[in-house]
Amino acid sequence: MNDARTMRVVLRRANDAVHFVAETGAGGRVPIDGAPVVGGQGLGARPMELLLAGLGGCSAIDVLSILRKQRQRVDDLTVSVEGNRADGEPAVFTRIHVHFAVRGPTDDEAVARAVALSMDKYCSAARMLEQTAAISYSHTLETAPAAAGEQAEP
Repeated sequence: MNDARTMRVVLRRANDAVHFVAETGAGGRVPIDGAPVVGGQGLGARPMELLLAGLGGCSAIDVLSILRKQRQRVDDLTVSVEGNRADGEPAVFTRIHVHFAVRGPTDDEAVARAVALSMDKYCSAARMLEQTAAISYSHTLETAPAAAGEQAEP
């Protein structure tokens, strides 16, 4: 499996407990640790947190790309992802909510459309996670105040 669509991550144990460092094919390094109940020591993200981070990252990149193509300026973007897990094992996500907080002189309808396109069509992580979880999303837009000498639109 060495085609362009194959991804690889290698995890190496980093201590005598359940702490690992994941090395991605793109050169990234991510510390991973288990929950305290299985010996985790708070030395990295938990695996299920990384799934939520993957969803947030996937959709954030989509949203920025879509808004850039629409020539919308984004000064800042924060994505918050919250997931609820099933009782028992496996404790898969059953509900996930993604919130996009956008700041900049951006059109709210453009933001809403970009978020919907990402979450409903383009984000591969959302497509995978929606098999077990109901995924909802929202956004807020904080428009930047007009700079000195600029006229604010009414």
